[in-house]
Amino acid sequence: MNPAATHATPAKSAGQALRRKLKNLDHMPTIPAVLVPLLRYLERPVEQMEIPQVVSLISQDESLVTKCLSLANSPLFGRPKEVDTIHGAVVALGMQRMRDIALSCSVLDLMPNQAGNFNPTSFWEHSLGCALVCREFARKIRYPDPGKAYLAGLLHDVGIVAHLWLAPREFQSAVQNAQTQSIALHESEALILGTDHCETGKLVGVRWRLTPDLLAVIAFHHTVASASAHRDLVALVSLSDLLCRMSGLGYGYPEARAVRFIEEPGFSVLLQECPALLDFDWARFTFELEAYMEEVHRLVAAFYRNPN
Repeated sequence: MNPAATHATPAKSAGQALRRKLKNLDHMPTIPAVLVPLLRYLERPVEQMEIPQVVSLISQDESLVTKCLSLANSPLFGRPKEVDTIHGAVVALGMQRMRDIALSCSVLDLMPNQAGNFNPTSFWEHSLGCALVCREFARKIRYPDPGKAYLAGLLHDVGIVAHLWLAPREFQSAVQNAQTQSIALHESEALILGTDHCETGKLVGVRWRLTPDLLAVIAFHHTVASASAHRDLVALVSLSDLLCRMSGLGYGYPEARAVRFIEEPGFSVLLQECPALLDFDWARFTFELEAYMEEVHRLVAAFYRNPN
């Protein structure tokens, strides 16, 4: 017998067991089938897209239609007037905004029914909030693709969903430890599970055939310095994630840490690509985000009250 095997830590053993489960993700839901062709279609240049085709793709799923209209009428998406049809929403908001909305509505359905001591509402408030913060942050620092920033913010924590499906008891122990110690969730996952939602999320993203930039964000948003590509997007999401968590839009519990954004690893990385970050007013931006919070709470609560 290998002596090292007899001294394996609980976290290491749990991590090995979780990785074995992750080799077969059949027990975890995937992005709805209707969304795959929709997202691929919406990656085309705008001049090559047609509104009837977008409407047809979304309309294949009645639940998706209902949720898309709810989100389309939110002030978070800047709707000029209330819309009551998918065609009206696409016309009013544009193709790319509807892509963001359709993906947002679809991933809200991925959480298992039983999440134990982990609050799914808090999780999706964090994910949707981070997506919106990423989009606005990107605009303010003149990042070239705010739409991509939105998608990256929305999907950055998808590994948490995998943990809930594949290792619910172990993950709930990690959540309990994070709450008790007031530490970051990924740090507690590493201690209890032997892995974290970044590593798990990358495996999920590969299965979903996400683009390399989104995979980089999912894998490295807590370790920006380790990213070898797409570092500006990774850094943007990392800072937005931290801003949300420090502003009360985290996972339902406070983290005991002090933050100075200009000292965060993501700051220097993002500054190389977006010089406007140097003059960024963090205090003002944080104040502006408070207006988002109430609407994010309302939208996510409405989704969970009306699952169909």
